[in-house]
Parts: sequence; structure tokens; C-alpha cells
Amino acid sequence: QVQLVESGGGLVQAGGSLRLSCAAAGRTVSTYAMGWFRQAPGEERELVAAITWTGGNTYYGDSVKGRFTISKDNAKNSGYLQMNNLKPEDTAVYYCAARPYSLGYTPREYNYWGQGTQVTVSS
Repeated sequence: QVQLVESGGGLVQAGGSLRLSCAAAGRTVSTYAMGWFRQAPGEERELVAAITWTGGNTYYGDSVKGRFTISKDNAKNSGYLQMNNLKPEDTAVYYCAARPYSLGYTPREYNYWGQGTQVTVSS
């Protein structure tokens, strides 16, 4: 079993930055791909960014390309999402998730989930 714990969310003004962290416990996630999803009230959970287990391949949703950067530190058993130039429409609960090896693009493809962290961007 893998336990994932997100941190780093909060309230920020538009144009600001936040860095989300996802700490894994229970077993190493060095062979796991990681994804960051977000869900706003009344909306479906959407994939924001994902990274393969080696870090060699990444995916970004169109709405965050050029603003968000996903990374993974296998030595620290952690993943990160750097979010720059935040916009009010980025407001949501952000979840990290893990699955073996390759990228996944839908929530059902991920085996393990964190509890979520709230990101609120004020205009």
C-alpha cells in the first residue's frame, strides 16, 4: 500500500505562485508514475499534469501548459507541482495520485490517492 499526503495549498492572489508537494509513505514510489488532478465544485476531476516513473516523460493539460511544472524526486519519495501565474480558474482541490510506471490520463487509471489540498486564487 502507498499513502500519499499533499501539502502546500492555500490562498494566493492572481499572478502568484504555489508549490504543492506529495509525500509518499508505505513503500517506495520510484517505480510509480505520479499525476496531479484537480476538482472544482460541481466539476469532474481533471488531470492537470503527470510524470512517468523515471521523470523522462510528462503531460500537461492545455489550461496549465507553460505555467505549471511537475517533478518527482525518487530519493525523497515525493512529487511536486510548481504553479506559477495562477488564475482564479485554477481554484480547486488538488490531488496527487500514483500508478505503476507509465502515464495515466484518467482518475480510474491511478491506484493510490492523497486526501487533497485546497488551492484558492483570488482576483
